[in-house]
Amino acid sequence: MRVATAHAYDTTIAQITKRQAEMAAQQERISSGKQVLRASDDPVAAALSEAVQTRLSRVQTDQRALESSRTSIQQAESALGEAGDLVQRVRELIIAGGNAGYGPAERQALAKEIEGLREQLFAAANRQNSSGQSLFGGLGGSPVPFVQEFGSGSNEVRFDGQRGQKAAGDNQLPNAMDGEAIWMRIPAGNGTFSIDLAAGNTGSLRADTGQVSDPSALTGHDYRIDFSGTAGAMQYSVVDVTTGTPVAGQTGMPYSSGSQIEFDGMSFQLTGDPRAGDQLDITPSTAPTDMFRVMQDAIDTLRLDNGSSGDAAQRTHNLGRALTELDAGHERMLMARAQAGEWLNRADAMDNMLGNREADHTIENSRLVDIDLVKAYSDFKTMEVGAQAALQSYASIQKLSLFQYLG
Repeated sequence: MRVATAHAYDTTIAQITKRQAEMAAQQERISSGKQVLRASDDPVAAALSEAVQTRLSRVQTDQRALESSRTSIQQAESALGEAGDLVQRVRELIIAGGNAGYGPAERQALAKEIEGLREQLFAAANRQNSSGQSLFGGLGGSPVPFVQEFGSGSNEVRFDGQRGQKAAGDNQLPNAMDGEAIWMRIPAGNGTFSIDLAAGNTGSLRADTGQVSDPSALTGHDYRIDFSGTAGAMQYSVVDVTTGTPVAGQTGMPYSSGSQIEFDGMSFQLTGDPRAGDQLDITPSTAPTDMFRVMQDAIDTLRLDNGSSGDAAQRTHNLGRALTELDAGHERMLMARAQAGEWLNRADAMDNMLGNREADHTIENSRLVDIDLVKAYSDFKTMEVGAQAALQSYASIQKLSLFQYLG
């Protein structure tokens, strides 16, 4: 078979060009650090890499959302800590307000300080995160969930957020806590019933907050205790206001300070010396109070000074009730703070889990598309040596021509 010289030259040049192209491609892989630069390089690896990158992007999105939630929960936990300190200070002031040696001026100063602490608590309840979202707005609603009402003698606080609490997921945490449950659902009285002194009482009668002695005997009715008689021979009678009938066994009963009264599943202690006509009302705690109302009641009680002989008893009774309700509210705040702490612990666990997933996906993607630089450089040097040998061989062969020997 006869092979033309021109054909041999063309074939050699084509091989040299191919080697140079392979060297250029290898050099591009080395400079980029990738063995799959285009889908055509390895269709299967490119498709798998695309899927891995999608999962990696999802993990990174979850990490950003988790970090945002963690920041909000940290700020909420800090706000609850500050609120707890405020409530402790209010408790100290209420106890001080019961000091019999304090006069109207001292009690007025205590009321003024509690008023300032109430405003600070109100600000903490309306605190926002760095994105301007309320930390205690529940499921959303108003960016300012707690609103102070004024006018017509009202000094109430209402909740304009959306009640409820988002549940923590596998990869995310709530961005806000349910402020309504924390500050607006405080059990009134002892949580089952409330005891109030009638406004017109003139004696020194007062009562503790009471307790449930027999849950099965509770009726949920309203009651009134009427006092009659003279000093040293006082009597009391219990009336079921709901039915309008006297309570059996509780009519014309002798009274003495410190006596324990028990009927229809309720038990409480009365102290002081009532006067004829004094009354005491007992109502079910069907509607909860709120932390702001409790503080306002304490403020109003400390400012109570009408010159009546019953003011001291009313003040002692109301401050005792305020302490009970304040402690109940503080307990709810502590529970909320514990919940925030649990979420922060869960955030750390989630962060570790997502970090491990990110590392796994990164390693998997690297295995699919990244190049082994040591091996790639070794292959490149082999290609380079082969290309140089081909060029040198071609340079020598192209000189072999019959015309060089003619002449």
